[in-house]
Amino acid sequence: MHNNQAHPNILFIMVDQHRFDYLNCAGAEFIKTPNLDRLAERGIRFENCYTNAPVCAPARIALATGLQAHRFGGQSNAIFLPLSRQTYYQRLRDTGYRIGCVGKLDLAKPLGNNSDGARPACFSWGFTHPLECEGKMHAGQGNGKPFGPYTHYLQQKGLLEDFNADYKKRRQNGYALSAWDSVLPSEDFEDAYIGRQSAAWINQALDDYPWHLFVSFVGPHDPFDPPKEYAEQYRNAEMPEAIVDSLKEKPQHIHHRQIDASLKQIAVCRRQYCAAIELIDHQIGEILTALKNRGMMDNTYVIFSSDHGEMLGDHGLFTKGVAYDPSIRVPLIVSGPGIGCGRISTAMIELIDINATICDLAGLEKQEGIDARSFASLLRGENETHREEVFSCLRHFRCVRTSQWKMIENVNGIIELYNMETDPQELENLAQQQKGTLQEMNQRIQERWLEGKWNR
Repeated sequence: MHNNQAHPNILFIMVDQHRFDYLNCAGAEFIKTPNLDRLAERGIRFENCYTNAPVCAPARIALATGLQAHRFGGQSNAIFLPLSRQTYYQRLRDTGYRIGCVGKLDLAKPLGNNSDGARPACFSWGFTHPLECEGKMHAGQGNGKPFGPYTHYLQQKGLLEDFNADYKKRRQNGYALSAWDSVLPSEDFEDAYIGRQSAAWINQALDDYPWHLFVSFVGPHDPFDPPKEYAEQYRNAEMPEAIVDSLKEKPQHIHHRQIDASLKQIAVCRRQYCAAIELIDHQIGEILTALKNRGMMDNTYVIFSSDHGEMLGDHGLFTKGVAYDPSIRVPLIVSGPGIGCGRISTAMIELIDINATICDLAGLEKQEGIDARSFASLLRGENETHREEVFSCLRHFRCVRTSQWKMIENVNGIIELYNMETDPQELENLAQQQKGTLQEMNQRIQERWLEGKWNR
């Protein structure tokens, strides 16, 4: 038997494109997330967690390595994790952990699956028991042939042809506004498949070694295609109105991303988005039940977060890839041994900090040369603050956010500065009025960007 106290199990549940404010426990009364709410009741919910790069692959590679995205050239989605970069999965494995994954890894965007879905790179990245599934849109982009475990499953069920045909229509329509129900029954939807496989992984896990399971759901990423069973629950639900913005003081690349959608279309997308989240919440409940039935709950840290957010029509924008809060701010909930119940933290957290925190909770020594910082002491209630600022970037922007201010430096030279206390919707650009604050924030960006200044 392994030393439970020294090496606890770690269950990390990640979702794809889940914005920070679409949780019932975060005040969103229009959505039902009972299992995530209970998880928050058993632990701590962070209100200010920010992704380091608001697109899938850079965010996930940054998390795996503990490095800021630009340090490995991860400023676009068309990248892969170099095998030369150490991951926290490798560190845990080398300590004696079994390392499992179920769902979307997205650590190698350009590298296609083998015909049977095998990804040998998963073992090099540190996974001992991988089941990497197709990403949500990737699954529906095939030529009729399966190329991963999930599409093989659909073929076996006789559902692949109908699924591919449906996604062809969505591509032609544009994924963001393709908000109609899935052609699949609930039990065959990819997130239901991932949930079942994750629960099975826990049920079969031996207790002679500690384990880390990375569960990565493909939703609620667009297209907004929940199964009818879940969509019906939100068909006429009242949704919060989108942030209306003339984009007068926004850079040109933001204007180019704007989608001409009516308030009615936005409301439909939001209802479908909520339905997709509720399905995932149900699957999380099944996973936690498996954990409880194995008697592992008291020795397992459970972490829930997302790789990035979703604009959902705010500022006339959909999906991610911009520096506004619905895109870069993500949910974060942690429960487990020694963590007080029902706590809410306003501490500033970067997504990559989960890397260092998991290693800290597992009893590993601090890793030098990475940008991630452990917030394990915050989990234990030893302090209430973590970072003075959080940082996020892609090839077209750099962004720094403090508790009060956000500065966005755009590639075309336009600077945006928002007072997040008085203007949380990011509508009034104060760059011209707040020269002193702008100078201070610019200094923070430069220090975070330049080598050698990262671990101050």
